[in-house]
Amino acid sequence: MPEPRTTETVRSAAVPDAAARADEPEQGPAPAWRHAVGTVLRTVESRTFKLLFVLAMVGLGIYSVTSQWTDFSRGIDRLGVVAAIEALAFVVLSLLLTLEVWRSLLSAAGSRLPIRASARIFFIGQLGKYIPGSVWPVLAQMELGRTYKVPRQRSATTAMLAMMIGLTSGLLATLIGLPFMAGGSAHTYWWAFLFIPPLLVCLHPKVLNPVIAYGLRLLRKPAPETPLTGRVIGTAIAVNVASWFCYGLQIWVMTARLGHGGGSALLSAVGAYALAWCVGFLIVLAPAGAGIRELILIAELSPMVGSGAATAIALVSRGLTMLADLAGAGVAALLGRGTADPSPAPSEDAA
Repeated sequence: MPEPRTTETVRSAAVPDAAARADEPEQGPAPAWRHAVGTVLRTVESRTFKLLFVLAMVGLGIYSVTSQWTDFSRGIDRLGVVAAIEALAFVVLSLLLTLEVWRSLLSAAGSRLPIRASARIFFIGQLGKYIPGSVWPVLAQMELGRTYKVPRQRSATTAMLAMMIGLTSGLLATLIGLPFMAGGSAHTYWWAFLFIPPLLVCLHPKVLNPVIAYGLRLLRKPAPETPLTGRVIGTAIAVNVASWFCYGLQIWVMTARLGHGGGSALLSAVGAYALAWCVGFLIVLAPAGAGIRELILIAELSPMVGSGAATAIALVSRGLTMLADLAGAGVAALLGRGTADPSPAPSEDAA
């Protein structure tokens, strides 16, 4: 049995604690905005939301194709089915090269994914470009990447870096074809070339890595485990330039069917398509550069094949690009089923 003095000591020590707890103000209910944010985050993380998100992207792609099907079919009637099939093959090859660029950047950032998982994220995410604004493919890839445990900030960084490299390589490809372009679009959109120097500076590892680390620090996220190297960036630019040549070959096989082949016609087609894409990308209000790309292609091809044939080529090119995007997303969705890690994704993104 404890001595009275000890009991009094324990009781006297317990009283202040109880009194202090009684004096503490009780915490009220959490603010309404915190509940709202939590609800939104839980909804975004749900499988139902991701399924509806993917279906919405596919639906937009289908709508984009069907809404322009009449002009597309008229263009094929003029150019021929064989030329369209050849052009489609080069578009698919270009998309595969672009996928490899994105996959190599994601791997260098720390998320090495199998080709089927990479294709599923990339091709389905690409359908977001048919919504006005360049941010939607990034958001789509962020959510799709979570299925494969790719942190959101890593997906966002990779997507934006891939866009920068695509724009830089496109402008460089335009410079290669510039001496052979006769439509005057380069003079009209001269301001696009002003982006080349700052883009090259920003892509230098000594500038790029600190900027990425600073941006992640602002978001209270750890810095990347492995910094990007000049070899990774240089290879990505080179492969992307090759993809622009494939897009140029898409245009060239159609002009060749009209009797305008040769090396100068090919370089002109490469420069014209690359410029059309870059300007369409910079004018963010146009979904996937719709309208702007066709205007530039028609202006550049008209001196070579005439305005009527140039219009047909531009419309067929647009239709083939949309078909390739939609087919790529469909095939990737089918082949990518079952490739995700069944274990739940972490609640907080790791670097």
